[in-house]
Amino acid sequence: MSDHIIKGRTENNEVRFFAATTRELVEKARTIHNTSPICTAALGRLLTAGAMMGTMAKNESDILTLRIEGTGPAKSLTVTADSKANVKGIISNPVVDLPPNLEGHLNVGDAIGDGFLRVIRDAGLKEPYVGQTMLVTGEIAEDLTYYFATSEQIPTSVGLGVLMSSENTVAQAGGFIIQLMPFASDETISKIEKGLAAFSSVTDFLSGADSTGSQSHGSSGNIKFLNQVYGSDASEKSTDTGISTDDKLTAMIRSIVGEEIIVDEIIPAAYKCNCSRERVTKALISVGKAELQSMIDDGKPVTLHCEFCNTDYTFELDELRKFI
Repeated sequence: MSDHIIKGRTENNEVRFFAATTRELVEKARTIHNTSPICTAALGRLLTAGAMMGTMAKNESDILTLRIEGTGPAKSLTVTADSKANVKGIISNPVVDLPPNLEGHLNVGDAIGDGFLRVIRDAGLKEPYVGQTMLVTGEIAEDLTYYFATSEQIPTSVGLGVLMSSENTVAQAGGFIIQLMPFASDETISKIEKGLAAFSSVTDFLSGADSTGSQSHGSSGNIKFLNQVYGSDASEKSTDTGISTDDKLTAMIRSIVGEEIIVDEIIPAAYKCNCSRERVTKALISVGKAELQSMIDDGKPVTLHCEFCNTDYTFELDELRKFI
């Protein structure tokens, strides 16, 4: 199966989880935006998180937006997702080159820098819900872990990983979100804390055996359910073991929460921009007759650009006249 998300819970209903494999959609984003490895890792992590968080929506029409505003050279990242795990994203500066961090990994934290994380949930009401927290590390998983704990008061662990090949294409990508229910027992809390402490990396589980020249760029933000934030980055591996991806995702979750899990749903995930010539036409018409006439008077075709999918829509003068 290509990119997808599994949603489920433990048999005692004390924990819910989301786990994703997202290599294809992250590679598509890399191709569209021509991102450097650091920016591929940063945008890939946020896209993976957005796809999983989008499936938390209560209504099919809900839209989630994740926005990071940082002081680092990457500047800002924006990701939007719907309830069906269709996701798209942009990064202000797609090419950033920095020395590796202290662990020898791509330095996503310094690329993003200090700043803020905003989570916007649009349920079609008059005003969307907006939650905001300061960035903890800029590594994204830790920042989302902190967001859930402080803004939504949900004890949560977020793990995200992007594995680059020696050709700087995406070899593997994925993540998980694990959340405690309010009635979780001390025994369950202790089990998960031990599982998180022993956990290595997301792409370890998705990729398998010995490394063959690939570079690991994973990030896991684990929050102890006593509100101590800690993180772990580990060297990850690249050779496919032949195990089906959903088995790898369930194995990853079981390694943290224990064997007794129930997968309730499997959702295909994809990088998908919902722009179209029809939608762009409506937007163009909405500017009004005076503005359209001004465009016609310039005597040149009008081109509108979609940043999410890097697509241009060109309208000739005759088309603009018809719009009027």
